[in-house]
Amino acid sequence: MENQLFNLKDFYDGNSFDDYTYLGAHKADSGYTFRVYAPRAVRVTLIGEFNGWLEYDLIRPKNSNFFEGTFADVKPNMMYKYRVYSTPDEFVEHSDPYGFGMELRPGSASIIRELDEFKFTDDEWMSKRDVGYNNPVNIYELHLASWRQKEDGSWYTYTETGEMLVPYLKENGYTHVELMPITEHPADESWGYQNTCFYSPTSRYGTPAELMQMINHLHNNDIGVILDFVPIHFAVDGYGLGKFDGQALYEYPSDHVGCSEWGSYNFNFGRGEVRSFLQSAANYWLKEYHFDGLRMDAVSRAIFWLGDVKRGVNECAIKFIQTMNQGLKKRHKGIMLIAEDSTNYLKVTAPVEYDGLGFDYKWDMGWMNDTLEFFKLPPLYRTKSINKLTFSMA
Repeated sequence: MENQLFNLKDFYDGNSFDDYTYLGAHKADSGYTFRVYAPRAVRVTLIGEFNGWLEYDLIRPKNSNFFEGTFADVKPNMMYKYRVYSTPDEFVEHSDPYGFGMELRPGSASIIRELDEFKFTDDEWMSKRDVGYNNPVNIYELHLASWRQKEDGSWYTYTETGEMLVPYLKENGYTHVELMPITEHPADESWGYQNTCFYSPTSRYGTPAELMQMINHLHNNDIGVILDFVPIHFAVDGYGLGKFDGQALYEYPSDHVGCSEWGSYNFNFGRGEVRSFLQSAANYWLKEYHFDGLRMDAVSRAIFWLGDVKRGVNECAIKFIQTMNQGLKKRHKGIMLIAEDSTNYLKVTAPVEYDGLGFDYKWDMGWMNDTLEFFKLPPLYRTKSINKLTFSMA
C-alpha cells in the first residue's frame, strides 16, 4: 500500500488525505520500510521484536524532516517503537503516530499490521448507502467495552460483538450503530476520548481484520456503521504524540491554548502537517474500514478557542474542518458527517461552497438529558416544560 508519489507540498499545506500510505511501516521488496516525521529530532532509531529491542538507526535524507529506513528482518505482527532523540543523549520512546496496530495496555508498542488481510464483500451496501436525508435514520450509540461482557468480565471480540449486534439492532428498529471511540487509548475505564494512536483500532477487542469483519457483517445485514472520531485533542501519555520530537509538534506550544479542559493536548490546527495527519486519519477509517460516517467530537472546541466564544473564532480550525469535510465528501459516496457542537455558530451544516463547515448533521446534545427528562414527565406537567423538548433544536 506504500505511496511512492507522496505530495510533500500537500502535506505541509494541510491538503493531504493519504499520509498513512507513506508514513508508518509499509511492506517493501525486502522487509519493511519505516518513516516518521520528526523535524526537530537530532536522531531517530527503531527498536522492536525483530532486533531484540536494540537500535536500528533511521536515516534523515538531506534537507528532509523525515527519518526512514528499510529492514529485511521485519515480519508482520511484530512490535516496534521509535526512540526520538531531542539531544545526542536524551530520547523518548514513542509509538508510531501512523501505526496500524498497537499492543494491549499497559504496553505501548506499535504492531505491524497489513490492511489487506480481510476482503470486504459489502459492495451492494457501499453502492446504495446515502446520507439519510430522505430515509429513516435511527442510530444506536454503543460503547463496546460495556455493552456486553463475558461471564468472567472479559470483552467480546469485534467479530463476536458484530454477530450479537445484528439481531439486537434489527429487533429494535435501528438503521445504524455508532461506535464510541475505538482508536487506541490507555484507560479501560474511559469511553475512549483520550486517544494515543489515531490509526490503530484498540487491541482490546481484537485485530484490524476482525474490526473489518464486524463492519462487513453489519453492512451485509443492511446496518450502517458510524465512527466517533476525536480530531480536537489527544492523550498526554509520554509514548503518544505529545512533544514528539522533543518540542510541541502536534500540540500548541503554549499551555494557555495547548491544554484542554479534559487534561489532554489540543491539536495545533495552525500547522498544515497536523491538519494533514488528522484528515488522513479520517479518510483512513472511511476508506480502509468502510465506515459510513464520522461523528466528530468536541467541534465547539475547534470553532472557538478552547470552546469559549469570548476568545473568538479559531480560523485555522475552521479551515481544517472545511478542507477535511469537503475532501471526504469528494472521496466517499453517501457518508454522514456529524458535528457534536453545542454552539450557535452559523452554517455548521451548510456546504463548504456556501461558507459552511460542511457537516450533514448536528448531534442532538439535548437528547440524553432534556428530551428524556421531558418524556419522563406526566402529560399534565409537560406543557410548562416544553422548552426541554425544543431548546436543543432552537
